[in-house]
Amino acid sequence: MKGRDAFGLGAAALALVLLAACGSNRVKDGAPQSGSAAIPNLPGDAVPHPEPKSPYGNGPMYEALGKKYHVMKTSAGYRERGVASWYGTKFHGNLTAMREPYDMYAMTAAHKSLPLPTYVRVRNLRNNRTVIVRVNDRGPFVPNRIIDLSYAAAVKLDMIRDGTCLVEVQAINFDDDKQGDYPTKKTTAAPPEAVSSSPAPPAPEKEHEVYAQVGAFGDKANAERRLALLHSHGIGTAVIVPDTASQPPLYRVRIGPIRQVEQYDLLVAELERMGIGDPYLVTD
Repeated sequence: MKGRDAFGLGAAALALVLLAACGSNRVKDGAPQSGSAAIPNLPGDAVPHPEPKSPYGNGPMYEALGKKYHVMKTSAGYRERGVASWYGTKFHGNLTAMREPYDMYAMTAAHKSLPLPTYVRVRNLRNNRTVIVRVNDRGPFVPNRIIDLSYAAAVKLDMIRDGTCLVEVQAINFDDDKQGDYPTKKTTAAPPEAVSSSPAPPAPEKEHEVYAQVGAFGDKANAERRLALLHSHGIGTAVIVPDTASQPPLYRVRIGPIRQVEQYDLLVAELERMGIGDPYLVTD
């Protein structure tokens, strides 16, 4: 939702468009002021449990900022890697696509196409921190962004300072009981009067290098042609990584390491100009 002006809600068709309260609010978005009484203790993760589909925001299509989006019929099998952003004070208390008040201290998120609600596990690829959030909103309607997290979720992933981070998002679908165990006790944010100062800085963690994979070839000559194309466009950090564990062996073409989202955005734009789409993020 950060950086967007409106969201669309598909009812029986794509004709119904709601202008969110955040669309008319020109106040700059951000985190609570340091020391403000508006900063409660952070909640635990959202607790996945079966819920009926919301009557609001579930399509089958909707329109936002002149673009049409299709809503997925099910979250089963959804897993994607890309860029996460977050939204905070500007939208706190405004209605989400599910017509629930947005609570920046709850473990929630916005997604363009997952059914509402859906629970997802979000992992920061750089530091391996993980949160579980409940998707109850639409967005982010910004190019090259796959999920918009609440302020609380962003704090727990340690992405407040940068505003964005490279993540993996995996849906928790209750038709599949093989995705792991989940918490059984639901936790909520502390009331506003139970406050802390600014969130404490996280303990030092091992950071992983992130790369964009732009091809995996069984023929080394094909990998070399892809590498030469990248180099001819000035992408000098591209390399071939032989994967001998695969049978037959694969030659993976990767670019990186990618240390900033801005770097990734520029890379994706350049790859699109070259006719190469959907780079896959991998870690060392």
